[in-house]
Amino acid sequence: MTPHSSRRELLQLLSVATLTLPMTHAWAQLRPNKNPFGLGVASGSPSSSSVVLWTRLYDEGFFGTNLPNENIPLKWEISTDKEFKAIVQQGQSLAVAGLAHSVHTEVSNLAPNTWFYYRFLIGPYTSEVGKTRTFAEPTSNGQKTLKFAFASCQHFEHGYFNAYTHLVQESPDLVLFLGDYIYEYAPGRSGIRLHSGSWCLSLSDYRKRYEQYKLEPELQQAHAACPWIFTWDDHEVQNDYAGLSSGSFGPFTNFAKRRANAYQAYYEHMPLKSSFLVEGLEGLSSGSELRLYENYQFGKLANITMLDTRQYRDKQACNPNSQDGSATVSLSSCEQLEDASRTLLGEKQEAWLEHQFKNSTAQTWNIIGQSTLFGARVYATAEGKKVWNDGWDGYPVARKKLTQQLVNHQVSNPVILGGDVHEYWVGYLKEDYSNSQSKVLGVEFCGTSITSNDGKNTASRQRANPHFIYAEGLRRGYCIVELSEESMTVHLRAVKDITTRSTEIETLAVFRVSNGSKTIERLQVGSA
Repeated sequence: MTPHSSRRELLQLLSVATLTLPMTHAWAQLRPNKNPFGLGVASGSPSSSSVVLWTRLYDEGFFGTNLPNENIPLKWEISTDKEFKAIVQQGQSLAVAGLAHSVHTEVSNLAPNTWFYYRFLIGPYTSEVGKTRTFAEPTSNGQKTLKFAFASCQHFEHGYFNAYTHLVQESPDLVLFLGDYIYEYAPGRSGIRLHSGSWCLSLSDYRKRYEQYKLEPELQQAHAACPWIFTWDDHEVQNDYAGLSSGSFGPFTNFAKRRANAYQAYYEHMPLKSSFLVEGLEGLSSGSELRLYENYQFGKLANITMLDTRQYRDKQACNPNSQDGSATVSLSSCEQLEDASRTLLGEKQEAWLEHQFKNSTAQTWNIIGQSTLFGARVYATAEGKKVWNDGWDGYPVARKKLTQQLVNHQVSNPVILGGDVHEYWVGYLKEDYSNSQSKVLGVEFCGTSITSNDGKNTASRQRANPHFIYAEGLRRGYCIVELSEESMTVHLRAVKDITTRSTEIETLAVFRVSNGSKTIERLQVGSA
């Protein structure tokens, strides 16, 4: 099969998978041997009038799936009440065999700023009920508050996803997931539990890894509680990969093929619009086959811009012996760091982002979600100052380009959110991080991991980087953000123990930023 024909085939699968078919009784005539909704339900890509509803039929046997290698019809319903007495829309979609029997139902013409319940049906089986919502219309002043969580880095082997039990209890309007939804590693020698299978290389490998994660009840509950918006980082493919350059750890393989497998499996398991994949189908080696960067507007209150910092980047600078992956490099000897041609976001995404900033004046808060720590984090060592070259510190010219865009377009209340480093960091966005007297542009909040358990003590690093006012690297959890017209309040939430299914949670710190102030006020420390 040529790349051209495989691309055509994938486009055809996508068009079928997202199509709402005329209602028939075909879905009711099927009789699966057991409930095929074991991977749960999810929703995402919300707008003021639409949302994507997701599920994937699942019936795993000893030698693979027991589902037939054919497209399977199922029914979906969306209602304003949990009992489905007030169904506003219903339809029939196909679980497409070529996309792992996943469904991405794009429901449109919904009322704005409204909560809904949804479910899927096939034969005698009904999925669990999910809860989702539409956003307030971009020109509306009607919604005065928005409460959302952001999280990242859920390594299955390092612990249980018990943080999500507490996240659900906080009743957020939205979850922003900022990368490392799965980890691609083979089973480790130590940990709370083990990955199934081996290294993720083939499409089947990645699908099975998503199955293992999706079967976690706490993660299913969090997906069913509200819509999610996504970006990814490296472990959805390979540790510290960069664009079309392979990362580190694991067997050598055809990386372009491996990445294509990983990207398809990611799409199959996330509530993403089909346009995210179709718009990027330029061939698997072009670097743009799954576009995740997107803008979401919640009334006049919030503009949420999600970035992709992994797919379009240049290879990391100054790696010893030109090795793949990341390294800690010297600021004084790595001239490549100042190469103006190097990019983290890619030229197309950079131009798109500038367009978003030009049109960001209508919303009070401008939230930028991306996968890693943004502000400079310099390591003071006996050999001199060093930086980790996989984050924004490894692409300082690209970072300066973004901060200059914030200045040029006078973006109001910019807030950058990140993950990846498995540590909490709270600080100020600076126009130029190399100048301690540089102008403050906004604020940054980087969250810890859900389970990935290799954060470190942060005290010395925080002292060396005074634009950060708080850092904590030994706890796991998530962040809750409460937006109003007057202020933004951020709660750093941490679980007591990731080694058990059930655990307590506490608030490590609470910070508030007033509209227009660019000053972070610490409100609370300790349990809550």
